[in-house]
Amino acid sequence: MPYEWTTPDGPDGPKAELHLWPYRSLLRRDFVIFISLTAALVLVPLMAVIGSPVLWGILPFILLMLAGIWWGLSRSYKDGEIVEELRLWPDRIELDRHDRKSGHRTWAANPYWVQVKMRQDGPVPNYVTLKGEGREVEIGAFLSEEERAALYDELLGRLARLAATPGEAP
Repeated sequence: MPYEWTTPDGPDGPKAELHLWPYRSLLRRDFVIFISLTAALVLVPLMAVIGSPVLWGILPFILLMLAGIWWGLSRSYKDGEIVEELRLWPDRIELDRHDRKSGHRTWAANPYWVQVKMRQDGPVPNYVTLKGEGREVEIGAFLSEEERAALYDELLGRLARLAATPGEAP
């Protein structure tokens, strides 16, 4: 799962913390291996035309293709640099979203009044939102459909335990 619950230490700290991030199927190390293997496989057929003018006609397009793959994968990594942090206190719930495109955004509310909703008519199936303080914010929109459903159940459980036992960790 591309999210994890933690219980921070300290009497004044939050009772629970949730960290969410987009799933990465291609790690940075694998990115270099993929580009290297793609370049090697594409350059193998060029061995037959080494020394002929045909090489200079084909080579720019092959280099352009490799640069396009490199740029596309790099852009995907940069667009996926999203981290959401949800912190729960007995009297406050706080959501921080660190995003490359829109910067840092924060939302806070009293957990007693917060509603966790899962909608099917959102931009993605099982769209999970938190509503409180007159504002509704999304959480985990980059997760898969099943992960958002599991997150919804976990959020409901954590908030219910937080309301039932305000002095203990949810």
